[in-house]
Amino acid sequence: MGASGDNADLKALIRNIPDFPKPGVQFRDVTGLLLDGHGFSETTDRLATLAAPLKPDLVAAVEARGFLFGAAVAKALGIGILPIRKPGKLPGDKVGVDYALEYGTDRLEMHAYDLVPATRVLIIDDLIATCGTVMATVKLIRDQGGVVAGALFVVDLPDLGGAARLRGAGVETISLMTFEGD
Repeated sequence: MGASGDNADLKALIRNIPDFPKPGVQFRDVTGLLLDGHGFSETTDRLATLAAPLKPDLVAAVEARGFLFGAAVAKALGIGILPIRKPGKLPGDKVGVDYALEYGTDRLEMHAYDLVPATRVLIIDDLIATCGTVMATVKLIRDQGGVVAGALFVVDLPDLGGAARLRGAGVETISLMTFEGD
């Protein structure tokens, strides 16, 4: 589906930080959006509007910035939130998946008992770049019997191919804004 509108008012609140976390990377920092009360409220309202037609039962929020947007959208929709965590953060029985990042490797986990099979889960994160983290989240949800209702992002970096990769995996992918050339 792609981006809905240009959301220029929100886009203006996102900073570009060149060469972070390594040379050649253009980091899109959503901190300015989070600091602006109106901007943050508008962002979560617009995400919730996009989320409603997907009819999710839960929001899967990816650590850490995904928690901020995911929790607000889950509240707006009146549904629960499934935290997708980095290793060592969850007590109890966990399931996890290892994945490659654009600059390293990592692992994501969730509680083994948190997802009832056939639950429709909407993934929310701040940004989609190469899609490693979100593809790992998709695998984690599907491996536990969940249905991925879609994936929502504040920012898409389309030149890195993540959204196209997600769509290729059968996941409806929507972002509020794009930054070309990254």
